[in-house]
Formats: sequence, structure tokens, C-alpha cells
Amino acid sequence: MPTAVLTDRERAAVQAYLRLLHTVRAALDGPPGRVRPVVVPPAVLAEAEQALSDAGLAGNEEQFFRLLHDWCPPS
Repeated sequence: MPTAVLTDRERAAVQAYLRLLHTVRAALDGPPGRVRPVVVPPAVLAEAEQALSDAGLAGNEEQFFRLLHDWCPPS
């Protein structure tokens, strides 16, 4: 299986995205039928946006998700 070698900035972007994803999942987790508003702390969203920008990936979702897939392939 190939291993992606990410730059520090790319790795930071992937990690920030994963933190954002886990935050959203936690907000949505709960018993079926229970309505909950999705609450994403602004700092978590800002961190992800800044990390994408720092890595030069803002506006280039295709490249970002390719990096994400290569670094964290589905199990």
C-alpha cells in the first residue's frame, strides 16, 4: 500500500479537518429521532480554514481530499 508523504502544512490541514469532522460527528451523535442543532465551535472551523490556506489547499478540495485519502485510507 502506498504511503503519502505530506508536508508539515499538508499534515496540519488534514489533522485540522479530522478534528472538524470529529467535532461534527460528536454534535450529531445521539439517539435516533432526536433533533440536535449542529454546533461547530468557531475556533475549530477557523483552524481548519487557516490550515487549508497555509497549505495552499483553500479552494482546491479535489487535491485536499486526495491527500486525505492517501494519508488516512478507508479501513
